[in-house]
Amino acid sequence: MNPTDNYPSKALRDAVEAISSLPGVGGRSALRLALHLLKQPADKIHSFAAAVDNLAEGVHYCKTCMMIADGDRCDICADSRRDHDTICVVESVRDVMSIENTGQYHGVYHVLGGIISPIGGVGPSDLTIRELKERVKASTEVILALSGDVEGETTAFYIYRQIESTGCRVTTLARGLGFGDELEYADALTLGRSIAGRQPFKP
Repeated sequence: MNPTDNYPSKALRDAVEAISSLPGVGGRSALRLALHLLKQPADKIHSFAAAVDNLAEGVHYCKTCMMIADGDRCDICADSRRDHDTICVVESVRDVMSIENTGQYHGVYHVLGGIISPIGGVGPSDLTIRELKERVKASTEVILALSGDVEGETTAFYIYRQIESTGCRVTTLARGLGFGDELEYADALTLGRSIAGRQPFKP
């Protein structure tokens, strides 16, 4: 019998079920985390719950790049010291965070919100490609920083075809990353070198 099947209270069971709904968290890990929380002072538990609850109302998406923000614009887009003529196109917010950790990129970003995946039912219209096309008109370079797997390459090719007529320079990361690697798992040094050594995109 699974030890997580029997709970001494409904409150504990509900907490375990909520925690285990997170990606990568199984029942045993969820139970361990819930029991850890129970050992904390009540005010610490309330503070933790309030921080999670605030994600629903306190987090916004930048109207320019679709990055997570506290208001209408993210800190990166609002920073006049950044190179606003260079846009780095990424799949997710996690990719922005990974690239920022390298300290090697000083332009701005555009978060697609996913990649084209026929199997997953994700098409171009489900992504923020239309918004990207509008931004490209005022840019000099677009860096396609997408994964090197089939879906990433398909998305990069689609975007290239959509923006090539603008005359904007389109580049991609140098292949220092392993085939199919996601940016969030690349070490900062390798990712930084891939950005610095970016190459013209070849369809």
